[in-house]
Amino acid sequence: MKERITITIDKNLLKWLDEKIDKKIFANRSHGMEYLIKKESDKE
Repeated sequence: MKERITITIDKNLLKWLDEKIDKKIFANRSHGMEYLIKKESDKE
């Protein structure tokens, strides 16, 4: 089950994320954030 959250993010990071969405790397902002958090958590 997924939980809805709200975050505050640097404008430059958000621009980077939106560029990845435009290039079809991520489906949307939620997908991008979830992917990156999961990737980082797998390093532990």
